[in-house]
Order: sequence, then C-alpha cells, then structure tokens
Amino acid sequence: MGSMNTRTEQDYLKALFSLSEKSGQSTVAGLSERLGVTKPTVTSMVKKLARKKLVQHARYKPMRLTEKGRREALLVIRKHRLVEMFLVTKLNFGWEEVHDLAEQFEHVEAPEFFERLDVILNFPTLDPHGEPIPDKTGNLDLTAYQPLSSCKTGDRVRLRALADSSGNFLRFLNNRGLRLGLRVSVETIEPFEGSMVVSYGKRRFETLPHTVCENLLVEKP
Repeated sequence: MGSMNTRTEQDYLKALFSLSEKSGQSTVAGLSERLGVTKPTVTSMVKKLARKKLVQHARYKPMRLTEKGRREALLVIRKHRLVEMFLVTKLNFGWEEVHDLAEQFEHVEAPEFFERLDVILNFPTLDPHGEPIPDKTGNLDLTAYQPLSSCKTGDRVRLRALADSSGNFLRFLNNRGLRLGLRVSVETIEPFEGSMVVSYGKRRFETLPHTVCENLLVEKP
C-alpha cells in the first residue's frame, strides 16, 4: 500500500490534500503557514513533487494534487486514521491523545501491518473524530454533514463528526460531555453572536459559543 516518498514529501501531500478540501485550493503561503516552513522551502519541495508527477504547479496559480498525488496523500491519511482508531478502541487512549502518535505511525512502510490493523478493527469506515477512513485503494467516501451553527431553534440532530480535531478543542468537548453519536436539541440561538443553548444527554441548557457550533458536524434525522 505504501510508497517510497520521503516522510517530508508525504507531509506535503497530506497538507495539500487537507488545504484543498477546506478551501478548494492550495497556495505556497497556505502550505508555508500550515507546515511552519519558509515560502522558498515550500517552492523547492513543490517543484520536486511536480517532477514526480504528484502535484500540478504553474507560476502564480494554485497548486493541485494530480490523481497519483491525491492517492498517495489518502494512503497516508488512511494509515493515520486506522492507527487513531486502534489507539482509541483497543488501547483506551482518549480521542484528544492520539493525533501525535498516529503522525509517527503514518510513515511506516509495512502494508501487512495496516492490513492486520484493518481486520482487527473490523474494517472501520470512520476514525474516532468521525473522519472517513480512505480504503486501501485510496478512495474516500465523504458524507456531507452540516455544522451545528447552521441549525435552527427546535432542531434535533445527531453529532457525527468534527471540523476541528485539535487537542484543545477535544479537551473542551470532554469537559462538556460532548461525544459523537449524541442527540442534540437546539433550544435557543443568540441572534447577535450566534452562540447556541442546547440540550444533550443528561445536560440541559448548555451554552456553546458560535466557533464551537461551527466545528460540530451534525446529521438531521
């Protein structure tokens, strides 16, 4: 399943994929900010990836992953998300603890290891944060959930995924008893700044800031 691209190249492909998913395009400035490296460093690496036919790049135009580059990125993401799932479901790590560990495992070139992980986990389709796990051919099944912030008073929805899976955000959710699968009722919405009063589980009338509501992805029944 793996490729012989270097760890740095794989990080670039993953960052390009994630930037293009979020904003529809990837720029040198965006990559530089995301990876914490200078723009000239980004430019020289992108040229290298273009020579390997992993990225399409023309001066002054946004970068795009080629079909091959997209597949490579998704195979790295597959390994990352399988490892996160293993750490949470089999080793009892918290969902806020697994990202950095999975970052180390995602570069391991051992297809049989990830095949066995997949079997042990019974072929999961989602990671602990509700993100889809690409299949072993690099296909990704995307379900379109909507942010809680787009809901109206009186809506009853189910929390399915997160737009932000940073440690700080996950710890905030832990403190509020928010986890995937919960049914959430929208009680009232503050018209000025969009915070929501919601009820879920045993909690009644909890106030969630607008930024939190934007990052909670829900499914309407």
